[in-house]
This record gives sequence, structure tokens and C-alpha cells, in this order.
Amino acid sequence: MTDYAPGSGAAATGKVVDLRSDTVTKPTPAMLAAIAAAQVGDDVFGDDPTVNALQERVAALLGKEAALFMPSGTQSNLCALLAHCGRGDEYIVGQLAHTYRYEGGGAAVLGSIQPQPLTNQPDGTIRLEDIAAAIKPDDPHFARTRLLALENTWSGNVLSTQYTNAACELAHARGLATHLDGARLFNAAVASGRSVADLARPFDSVSLCFSKGLGAPIGSMLVGSRELIDRAHRVRKMVGGGLRQVGLLAAAADHALTHHVDRLADDHALAKRLAEGLAALPGVTVTPPQTNIVFAQISDGRTPALLEHLKSRGVLATGLIGLRFVTHLDVDTPGVDHAIAAAREFLER
Repeated sequence: MTDYAPGSGAAATGKVVDLRSDTVTKPTPAMLAAIAAAQVGDDVFGDDPTVNALQERVAALLGKEAALFMPSGTQSNLCALLAHCGRGDEYIVGQLAHTYRYEGGGAAVLGSIQPQPLTNQPDGTIRLEDIAAAIKPDDPHFARTRLLALENTWSGNVLSTQYTNAACELAHARGLATHLDGARLFNAAVASGRSVADLARPFDSVSLCFSKGLGAPIGSMLVGSRELIDRAHRVRKMVGGGLRQVGLLAAAADHALTHHVDRLADDHALAKRLAEGLAALPGVTVTPPQTNIVFAQISDGRTPALLEHLKSRGVLATGLIGLRFVTHLDVDTPGVDHAIAAAREFLER
């Protein structure tokens, strides 16, 4: 993306800087070639060679026994929760966690699993003493506490391995399983300098996405023990996830794993550049980003007006949970600078 001019409208250049999410990326030409060349079979019969190879690759990458390809992170998390818990069971989760707040209440609606939401601290952690206090006694008056679910990254923040190890040790000592919503786990790995296997190690199951920072058009993966994945496979079928020639999509995910992980550092650098540019503007408070997500607060309730102004200048962002910008494969330095200039035009007038 080039040819941006500060103050110019989208119509002037025909270009859009889409910072709404890292899910908006388009497949690269090389990824499209990988899709076109994919060998496929019928995955319901278990004979799609490309998805089978991808499942084996991701399981090994995360140090788990098995993996299962899913269309979305929501379905991957749902299958994990239903594989871990039964009717009348309970899972402990953050009040602001994606699995609790943004996935339609699927665990409760479809699995009769009771969520026990706890307060997220500003860094995304849940206090260990709160987790311990929320675990119910083995008594017929209570739902049976069976699972602790965490999220990494959380709003772009990286959970420390010290915290996740301690939280999982607590859960396991009390007889709970552990699940990680690792939709952006590769971002966490690149930002922390640790492998995804290290980040996944204390968890019994992990869900990760290919369609966010890695730039694939669709796809997530659930990893865990072979027994857990077998249960999740049955759940996936029940919720409509029986897939046929899914090797076309698995090829895109495999290409992303090979070519788009190390470059996540570029997204993080652009997020930092964007955050610093916005923080220099009047009336803007920015949370310094750890990965590729920038949150900002605008004084005087002007966020909706700013979003409309940005849109008129060819810059897209979201305001659902504060003003949010997400950098990704299809964003470059000129695009970020254009977004800063467009915000400056509105805030300094």
C-alpha cells in the first residue's frame, strides 16, 4: 500500500487501511498456488492427505499427541469445552475471555456447561486465589468444576509462562483439566521469544488459529491427547464440522505456518509505530502494545466521530471494546502512517 496522502479520502486513492482485525487478510499469490496444488481426499473418511499431514505437523509443533482441524476458533474452543466437560459441569474462565464473552454462550447453550467467570486483571491473568476460591466442593448442591480456560494472547497481551505454569499446576492439583484459547499463540511466541511448545506445555488442550496473524483464509486447530481429540472429533461432527476436501484449506494453513510466523515481528513493530504516533496526538491515551493489537481511548466521547472520520479517509478500525487497531499481513508502514495522519487531521482541528 503506497500513494497515501495525509487528509486524502479513500476515493482519492482507492486504497483502504483495514485495521479492524488480522482476520481481514487476503491470501497471498504463493498461498493461492499452494491451495491450487493441494492433494485432497474426503476428511470424513479420514483420507485427506493434506489435512492429515497438517494435523500431525501441528501436534508435533505443540508437543501434543494429536490435533484436529476446525473451520473456526469458536468451533475449536467449543469442541474442547464439550470434550472436557459434561452436562452439569463447570469451567472457570475470565470475565472478558473470548470463550465466555464472544462465542455465543455455546458451551452453556449446546453443552449445558456452566461457566464460572472471574475477573481478568489488566494483563489478562486471573488471580490464583480467585481460581482456588471458585473451585466448588464435591457436593450435589454445586456444579462440578472440571476445567480452567485461559487465553494467550489476551487483548494482545502475552501471559507469562510463570503465570500459566502456576495456574495450570493449581488446576491440576485440584483435579481440573486446563484449556488454552491460543488463537494468537504464534504472536505470543514471537513476542516472548519462546516456542509454541513451551507456551502450550502446561495445558491439556490448546486451540490456535491460522486465519488471524498467520493470514490463512480460514482454519483453526485443536491439539491435545489422542483421547481428548477423539472426543472432540465426535463433538465436531455433532456441530456440523464434518469436512470433506478440506485439504484445500489445510494447504493454506500449512503455507502460513511455513512462511508467515517469523514475519509476525513486522506486525508487532508496526503496532508499536502506530501506538507511538497516536499517543502523540491530543486527547489520546494508548495502551503500549505487546503484539499486534493497539487499544486507545479518546477523550470527550469522540470515538464514534473519529471512527467515521477515519473511514472517510480509508482507514477502518473498531470501537466495540475501546478504539482498537490490529496490524497484519496486509498492512505496511505507509498504511500505518496514513492512519496516524488521518487521526491527527481529526484530533488537531
